[in-house]
Amino acid sequence: MKFVICHDIPGRLRIRVLQPREMTCSEADTLEYALSALSNVSKVSVQRRTAGVTVCYGGNRAELIQKLRAFSYGSVTVSEDYLRHSCRELNETYKEKLVGKVLLRYGSMAVIPYPVRAGIAAVRSLRYIGLGIKTLCRRKLEVPVLDATAIGVSVLRGDMKTAGSIIFLLGIGELLEEWTHKKSVGDLARSMSLNISRVWLRRDGQEMLAPVSGIAIGDEIVVRMGNVIPFDGMVVSGEGMVNQASLTGESAAVFKQPHGYVYAGTVLEEGELAVRVETVGGASRFERIVTMIEKSEKLKSSLEGKAAHLADRLVPFMLLGTGGVYALTRNATKALSVLMVDFSCALKLAMPISVLSAIREASGHHITVKGGKFLEALAEADTIVFDKTGTLTKAKPVVVDVIPFQGDEPDELLRTAACLEEHFPHSMARAVVEAAGQKGLEHSEMHSRVEYIVAHGISSRIGEKKVIIGSYHFVFQDEQCTVPEGMQEQFDALPAEYSHLYMAVDSVLAAVICIEDPLREEAADAVSKLRACGIGRIVMMTGDSERTARAIAEKVGVDEYYSEVLPEDKARFVESEKRAGRKVVMVGDGINDSPALSAANVGIAVSDGAEIAREIADIMIGSDDLYGLVTLKKLGNALVGRIHGNYRVIVGFNTALILLGVGGFLQPASSALLHNTSTLAISLKSMQDLL
Repeated sequence: MKFVICHDIPGRLRIRVLQPREMTCSEADTLEYALSALSNVSKVSVQRRTAGVTVCYGGNRAELIQKLRAFSYGSVTVSEDYLRHSCRELNETYKEKLVGKVLLRYGSMAVIPYPVRAGIAAVRSLRYIGLGIKTLCRRKLEVPVLDATAIGVSVLRGDMKTAGSIIFLLGIGELLEEWTHKKSVGDLARSMSLNISRVWLRRDGQEMLAPVSGIAIGDEIVVRMGNVIPFDGMVVSGEGMVNQASLTGESAAVFKQPHGYVYAGTVLEEGELAVRVETVGGASRFERIVTMIEKSEKLKSSLEGKAAHLADRLVPFMLLGTGGVYALTRNATKALSVLMVDFSCALKLAMPISVLSAIREASGHHITVKGGKFLEALAEADTIVFDKTGTLTKAKPVVVDVIPFQGDEPDELLRTAACLEEHFPHSMARAVVEAAGQKGLEHSEMHSRVEYIVAHGISSRIGEKKVIIGSYHFVFQDEQCTVPEGMQEQFDALPAEYSHLYMAVDSVLAAVICIEDPLREEAADAVSKLRACGIGRIVMMTGDSERTARAIAEKVGVDEYYSEVLPEDKARFVESEKRAGRKVVMVGDGINDSPALSAANVGIAVSDGAEIAREIADIMIGSDDLYGLVTLKKLGNALVGRIHGNYRVIVGFNTALILLGVGGFLQPASSALLHNTSTLAISLKSMQDLL
């Protein structure tokens, strides 16, 4: 790529790309995608029309320059979904509409005679008057009635200047709201899109891991409990309970059996399904998500709903106020000053824009918020419950030792464990599979059907032998396994600093896999910052032993902890806290956290967690540290603060306008102009980043 350097300071480079024609939206997105993927680049901005590129980076400048020179549009593979659902074209379209509207308004005032402009305003007023009449026909006194009355009275008085001003500013407000809404919904839908790279493909009776890009219509894939279904298709074998909440909003899982249809993006909560693929494109799911979001009440926060409700409730009072002022003063100008100023316009416009802008801003921090009410609930939250594994501890635990108990080779035991664990989405399972991979241990499918018991472990058969792997509770209490004779002393001496996975063959302990699950470096600091943001009670819950739980709790600084808990225990605790009047946030990453995530006021899934946790959660954090939680809490607090601030400004400013109008200090046209200008200013302010 050829370019010239326009501005260069340490850590920030601005260039202009040299190409014979204007950069297309696709090229701009491709360039931004490629540069954002570089390890030393923190932020990229591409201006399509000017071919300008701003890159914020760390590390070696010469290396960045070399990579910029080596770039070509054809050398970068960008997913079709990424390009199809980019907001670049949407943003440019609405910017052009906004600029065009402003230029048309003030350009026409300069060149078109007043009588012609008055005629145009009269024609355009019919739309708003019609909306007001329709609202009245439904026996409702809402905002369209007030808008229609203000415009209609101005037209009847021959004050077309005021009527035109009101129509123009209402149009600008509608355009801004539509733009912000579409962009926020698009950002949210993209972040909810699938991110699956490999699936289990069944061919000729054998299962193999295959890349998603290689799957064709008619292929048969196998989906096991806890995984996202990657394609639309028909169930050909197996039975299972599918959570379809991400598409349909249904809270209860739906039973699926052969000849049933499943959709991409839904989650298999229980069972195992073999699915014949019928669609492989991502567009259909994306469009369904957009439709679901636009219809869903989850986008509405209660403050947003209160603003809309209050706006409609104020309409009769504004109309009565207008009539009352006229009855007392017999002055139509003073009465119109009340009518030209209404609180409802700003309330109905600024509040949704604030919420949707906050959701958009969260996406910029790699946080997906599935609705404004969750940010509001987060601002009100006083209790936060953490799962330990993969949340307070790192998402990538590692195997440090395999201790045999029946004389087998440790590598063979690890191979067997990896063969079972590779089917299930849990950080401990991934640690076992990765350890086997690092040692080059091939683990072909040598077992029969695998059964996964949530929060306990895995059971299967290899040949004639039953093999189980899981927690102490599962292996020794549920399955009644025993320690081999003469090995009790070695069992009692297992290293206490590690978490343990127990593997038994035919009810006798065969191996203990020691897994190090190190605490996140930022955990204690993030917990401290959450307290400073208003969280009064911080709780940790884990299925690990009392010894491990106590050690982690002391290091992190939580207020209380609970060890050896089951998924239902976490959910019961959350429910009991809610009954006690607390607002509870649950943070987790595994299948066993799903019931508690659903039960909490706000369920938050952290990076690299199980698919079912991410689908069920109300908020997903993509960054690989706990500071995302702090950012999220600050964002929720700031949003509620902005909404309350908007209330105060709207009420104070518009009340002042009404008083000035009734006192004869402002003419109706001036009141309308100031009111609508303030509404526009508040809306634009509400679109700005909170943090």
